[in-house]
Amino acid sequence: MSATITGIRETTGLSAVPLSPTIGSEVGGVDLRQPLDRSQRDALKALLLERKVLFFRDQDITRDQQLAFAANFGEVYAHPTGGVETHRAVQPISAAAFKDYDIRENHWHTDTSWRINPSFGAVLKAVHIPEVGGDTIWADGGAIYRGLPDDLKAAVDDLHVIHDYQDALNRSGERYPLVAHPAIRTHPETGEDIFWINFSLKPRFVDLAPDESRALLARLYDQVKKPEHHVRFRWRPNSVALWDNRAGLHYAVRDYGDFPRVMERVLIGSDDIPYRERRAT
Repeated sequence: MSATITGIRETTGLSAVPLSPTIGSEVGGVDLRQPLDRSQRDALKALLLERKVLFFRDQDITRDQQLAFAANFGEVYAHPTGGVETHRAVQPISAAAFKDYDIRENHWHTDTSWRINPSFGAVLKAVHIPEVGGDTIWADGGAIYRGLPDDLKAAVDDLHVIHDYQDALNRSGERYPLVAHPAIRTHPETGEDIFWINFSLKPRFVDLAPDESRALLARLYDQVKKPEHHVRFRWRPNSVALWDNRAGLHYAVRDYGDFPRVMERVLIGSDDIPYRERRAT
């Protein structure tokens, strides 16, 4: 058990159970309907940096309470494709909500990677879920990078990648330039090198020919799929997830047929621009 998890229990009464060796913990001892005090907020932030995604069970929170919880970690960000009618920054995540957009829910991705300053993270709540299926998987971007074969690591180490969201932005009336970010970014708070390619937004490498870019992406995708890097969360009613978007990727498993699965997401904004820190060897 890590020092962070032990310290949380001793100082705040919160509990944290790791769900895999490097990523994901289920947190207890907190009622998200109530405001967090500073010690709780600081403890959750420290645990989030260590574990990358946190899960909370039996949290019957309203949209206002979801927004308030997210605001503990930064300013909420309203996605340009829209939110629910009463809460612009609460975004429904469902097949129906995205029927007019080129959204590939079932690809490994990271949120708002098309922005100059992508989001810090998100709070996702289960609203209408199937009895079985519809899990979400998170991948540890640091573990993915460390696990790359040497030749792949050398091939991707210095590359920048473009994530193309232009079609969806155009449909929503938003204008935003194409930007390129390091394919391996350095986490601004932990210093960890993170594999950070959004496979849902037509990624392509800068300075590589299209065929070479596609071939390299295919090999990298095989590395991302390794279950050793993952934590899988089975949703139940009133389950909530908080994750660090800068620390890896996630994948919504679409194995529930025509069931009208609905989640609601609140994005947490950031001023951080992805970068790669070079260290002396």
